[in-house]
Amino acid sequence: MKKAIEDQIKTMDTLVDSGRIKKKDSEKTKVTENVFDEATLKALYTLSNKGIIEALGGSISTGKEANVFLADGREDSLAVKIYRINSSTFNSMEDYILGDPRFRDIRHTKKEIVFAWTKKEYRNLLRAHEVGIKVPKPVLTERNILVMEFAGKDEKPYPLLKDVQLEEATAKKVYDILRDYIKRLYMDAELIHADLSEYNVLIETEEMEPILIDMGQSVTPEHPKADQFLRRDIQNIVRYFKKYGIKSDENEFYTFVTKDKKEHNHDSH
Repeated sequence: MKKAIEDQIKTMDTLVDSGRIKKKDSEKTKVTENVFDEATLKALYTLSNKGIIEALGGSISTGKEANVFLADGREDSLAVKIYRINSSTFNSMEDYILGDPRFRDIRHTKKEIVFAWTKKEYRNLLRAHEVGIKVPKPVLTERNILVMEFAGKDEKPYPLLKDVQLEEATAKKVYDILRDYIKRLYMDAELIHADLSEYNVLIETEEMEPILIDMGQSVTPEHPKADQFLRRDIQNIVRYFKKYGIKSDENEFYTFVTKDKKEHNHDSH
């Protein structure tokens, strides 16, 4: 057993090193090196020792705050999201955490905020999953690492909404599901995505259904900017689907999402 774990760690080390060598683009090399600092490697070893990650594969996506890698789990492929602790967008992270009652007690060091953000994304994905919204189901977090179900097929991630040309009928179906998801997120999970657009929605190619991703910044309705974030999410979806001839009124959409909540609050007073 011990030998297998040591092999796994060696495999991860090799993959990390080869990942650095393969990236010819110097910007990308810098990004990769920022991701795999010593503490992150140790955390990956911990996940390897627990048998959660058996080997780390190639990069699925590179963002401002995090990189996502494909990994072999015990049974299925996993997505491993690693937040960079020396993140340049650290200040914008703070905006989403400061008003969130779930994170009242965190210390405001860069590291603590990134750890809190990783936990926050885990909790948000779990809440969305529990109310029946299609998201990558989260598995666990370790420091700045979030392990979740891989949203894709044959080791290829599902495409982003922005990269898919939808048939008219499919576009209407995707729009209706997203409309329902925004409402369900608000009413049942008590969350607002807060960064919803064609860049944070995957399209599952078998069913042609949307999957919401990147929920680190999602906030609860108590957040001081919750309403502003909700209206922005709605605006982005309405704007995007206009190109498919889907006409929607933003105010009507907003009322559809929030009206039951408002009526419920009114009744309970």
